Amino acid sequence: EIMALSVMDLLFLCSLSSAPPSVRIVYSGHACNVEEERNTERVYTIREGETLELTCLVTGHPRPQIRWTKTAGSVSDRFQDSSVFNETLHIAKIQRNQGGRYYCKAENGLGSPAIKSIRVDVYYLDDPVVTVHQSIGEAKEQFYYERTVFLRCVANSNPPVRYSWHRGRDVLSQGSDKGVEIYEPFFTQGETKILKLKNLRPKDYANYSCIASVRSVCGIPDRRVIFRLTNKTASPSIKLLVEDPIVVNPGQTVSLVCIATGGVPTPNLTWSSSSEKLPEKSVVKDGTLTLPAISSEDAGVYSCIASNNVGNPAKKSTTIVVRALKKGRFWITPDPYHNDDNIQIGREVKISCQVEATPPEELLFSWLKNGRALRSSERMVITQTDPDISPGTTNLDIIDLKFTDFGTYTCVASLRGGGIPEISIDVNISSTTVPPNLTVPRGKSPLVVREGETVELECLVSGKPKPIILWSRADKEVPMPDGSMQMESYDGVLRIVNVSREMTGSYRCQTSQYNGFNVKPREAVVELIVQYPPAVEPVWSEVRQGLNRPVAMSCRVLRAHPSRVLRYEWRLGSRLLHAGHFDTRDETEYTVRSLTREGYGEYTCDIINEAGAGRCTFLVTGKAYHPEFYYDTYSPLWQNRPRVYGFKLQWTQMNPDAVDRIMAYRLGIRQTGQQRWWEQEITVEAPIQKGELITYNLTELIRPEAYEVRLTPITRFGEGDFTIRMVTYSGEFYSYREFHCSFEEEPMCMFTQDKNDNFDWTRHSAATRDTKYTPNTGPSGDRAGSKQGFYMYIETSRPRKDGEKARLLSPTFNVAPKNPYGITNPPAYCFGFYYHMYGKHIGTLNAFMKQKGQATADAGPVWSLSGNQGDRWRQAKISIHPTSSFQVIFEGIRGPGIEGDIAIDDVTLEEGECPDPPKENSKENRIYLQINPLKVLVFSGHQCLDLNITLALLFGITF
Repeated sequence: EIMALSVMDLLFLCSLSSAPPSVRIVYSGHACNVEEERNTERVYTIREGETLELTCLVTGHPRPQIRWTKTAGSVSDRFQDSSVFNETLHIAKIQRNQGGRYYCKAENGLGSPAIKSIRVDVYYLDDPVVTVHQSIGEAKEQFYYERTVFLRCVANSNPPVRYSWHRGRDVLSQGSDKGVEIYEPFFTQGETKILKLKNLRPKDYANYSCIASVRSVCGIPDRRVIFRLTNKTASPSIKLLVEDPIVVNPGQTVSLVCIATGGVPTPNLTWSSSSEKLPEKSVVKDGTLTLPAISSEDAGVYSCIASNNVGNPAKKSTTIVVRALKKGRFWITPDPYHNDDNIQIGREVKISCQVEATPPEELLFSWLKNGRALRSSERMVITQTDPDISPGTTNLDIIDLKFTDFGTYTCVASLRGGGIPEISIDVNISSTTVPPNLTVPRGKSPLVVREGETVELECLVSGKPKPIILWSRADKEVPMPDGSMQMESYDGVLRIVNVSREMTGSYRCQTSQYNGFNVKPREAVVELIVQYPPAVEPVWSEVRQGLNRPVAMSCRVLRAHPSRVLRYEWRLGSRLLHAGHFDTRDETEYTVRSLTREGYGEYTCDIINEAGAGRCTFLVTGKAYHPEFYYDTYSPLWQNRPRVYGFKLQWTQMNPDAVDRIMAYRLGIRQTGQQRWWEQEITVEAPIQKGELITYNLTELIRPEAYEVRLTPITRFGEGDFTIRMVTYSGEFYSYREFHCSFEEEPMCMFTQDKNDNFDWTRHSAATRDTKYTPNTGPSGDRAGSKQGFYMYIETSRPRKDGEKARLLSPTFNVAPKNPYGITNPPAYCFGFYYHMYGKHIGTLNAFMKQKGQATADAGPVWSLSGNQGDRWRQAKISIHPTSSFQVIFEGIRGPGIEGDIAIDDVTLEEGECPDPPKENSKENRIYLQINPLKVLVFSGHQCLDLNITLALLFGITF
């Protein structure tokens, strides 16, 4: 489906490949400009609304982790709620607040992290706004009967905006009109933007245009605003057709009407609220704000604002008051002149009643005794307001309490005008009305519970009436379970669900003055003890070890309650290995002296106390760690044939000595979008060293498909952790270990015709040759003598002229360094080809090497030959030493006549110097050799890998 894996050849290369990270930032998307500033800071300019795409290219092994962060233009800015942990930062429809400096940070644990930054400058231009003012101190009743007028134009922009003014179609500039001044006040920034009209003249009443421009940077067009100045131009004035304040009942619909009473141009009316945001149910239409079904939450100040950019905006406000009664409470105060908290005959008693009322001035109180109205008298003194107590309070003072005064007193609160339900509070005064007392029931303190259970803390409340009980922490200032500092209880019980260890401590129960006696609070304390199982470490750990090696495991107690731990138990699966009790130590160990196959598995250590058990888990395995792909391979891609490509796959093995020796790798490969994996096992003959760089050449990959590659190490234990990477085709550059082109297929091995020559080379075969071809020139077959084989030649028949040139360009080759981090010495390549130069009018054949950045005209020939060389194919080989990416170029020059065809075939490029020139060959002395298996020795440093590769390799050997 994708390739025959048997044609993959394998090469192991030992190398210390670990390297700290390095990083650079490249960009795509819709940049307007990218420039370098001082200190090599890069500035990326982009138009608001376009797509920002920055890619962080990293090197280093193991593969560095990448993180994008941002230092914003202001402290309040946020970078997409969090950092971005991948190579590409993509922001669609970028906004102005997303500009700033972006950092790419790469780290792999070796050396310091690598950090690069780029500043993103977002360009934008808003519509300009013109505001009009008159000079201070000259204002009269009509705003614009004045002499001096200022027109100020402002537009938000980046970069700074340039303003220009027009009156009608005329451009206004400083000095162009004595009645006009254009200037920039000292307290503003930017370019000129204020137009001053002195001593208004009839012609000054006109249309004024302010044009804001950022000089078309990023393709941003100019923005224009027009303001019409007349003798009727005036600042806005408004009127509210409502009372202030507006007092309403809940549920009513309220309409606030605002009208403009003046202003040219016509003012724009808007509403705002003291709560910053209008209620969601509100409706605004033509200056009228409607609030349906109003509630207490909608109360507040509402403002109508009128603006027409002339003078200052006009503003009128009103307050909406929503009537309400809530939170009725009472308390009893015994005679304050005696040091006694009890109610006694002959002494004074005060009953206080409090409610929250809106509006407070409408609050009315009345008192009842046993259901009958009670009026103020010498012994029954009723006060409606007590300035010493919070507002909304009424008091009933009973002077010289008598037995006949015992009974039920009712405080009734209402609002004047009705419409709101009354609040009634009953208070019983009798011989059984006594102050409260708090006690903790026997056996309820301390309370011992286990974590996760439900617990009830209880305080018994005696007395009449029973007050509200307030619960709080007595030992420290921390919130209660519901998050508040105090919790109320009407029965004295505090119920806590799912109690946690942090809730251990002292809890205070305390009487409230509300709904009870206004006396010194009574309180009691309840101790809560929460037991929990031991907290241990490690909770889970993976231990990788090879056979016949020792394994030591340790489980430690961090905390527990009760802290006296009872015992520990070590198990493998369900089998008990060891058990015991702790002495003074807080950890226990278990050691396997020599690991066997049966010893692999999950070990657990349970540390147990009265509340339960804490467990340490150890997974002992012989799985190898995952390989780490090497992404910094220099020129990993090569192409020998037009429709297929090869890829140099490199990796190191993470912690190769942690487990048994890796015997092989299972290589899986599948084409993107396909389900089926093709798999092959790669045998490893020698132990892999830490940091050793392993290379496997993938061949027969179909161009331009991408592939998913999966690599899994294999030991005696079995398969280890796998890792996956993508292999993608890129046609920009090719790296060739051995390039060969015989021009048998139409794409011509990526050779192309030069567009700046006089004519083109022609791909040809003798079998399809025109019968009218020019005799006595050109080959009768390809280099191998086949009439079906193809070659390239220049046709010199008419209309070609003497001296005309045809050039054929190879694909671009990358220079492959001997180490993965750079070129130290220029490498050598052997460039070879076969040529045929037969005919009495043969011109010249030149071969050039053109390096990156070099013009063709500046590249001198590395080989040249002229004249008739006979009717046969000859071979040329030249050693070249490029220092950068390069191409080879064949140039054929037409001679003085039509019998001058020049042909080439079998172009090769191999690493290394060319060998001694070979003897001339013929078809008869070419032999074919098949080798199976092939023994290969590869040396790197002190390592030697002895590989057996079973491949059928076809060699053409010339003698």
